[in-house]
Amino acid sequence: MTVVGVGGGSVAVARPGRRALLRGLLGVGAIAAVTPLLVASRGFRNVDPGPGFDEMYRGRHLQGMPMQTGRSGEPSWQVTVDGRPLHLMRRADGTWLSMVDHYRSYDTPLAAARAAVDELSPGEQLKERTGGHHGLHA
Repeated sequence: MTVVGVGGGSVAVARPGRRALLRGLLGVGAIAAVTPLLVASRGFRNVDPGPGFDEMYRGRHLQGMPMQTGRSGEPSWQVTVDGRPLHLMRRADGTWLSMVDHYRSYDTPLAAARAAVDELSPGEQLKERTGGHHGLHA
């Protein structure tokens, strides 16, 4: 392939061959295969969420209490915002997410509850969903 330069002279430009493209694809594939292993090797983040909380945050009353579960022995949490339940889930890496803000993870249930309040517009309350769905959504 020949390209005409700024001064009018021609410059030869080498196109990558099939082998170079194949090496590049294999490199990307290897990175994609190893990334989950590296993420998993970080281990479970066992952050002690504390004994519970009862606080006002941005004008909202947040309460949370660990509840002992039968299967794993890990406590689940009963969290409310202005008296309405906020469903939290524990992720495999030990962090928490809420049904209001389920795109980010938080180190403690309190941090997840505060983030849920941040997502609610002023005056908006958590809404209960009925019918076979679990959790509460804003």
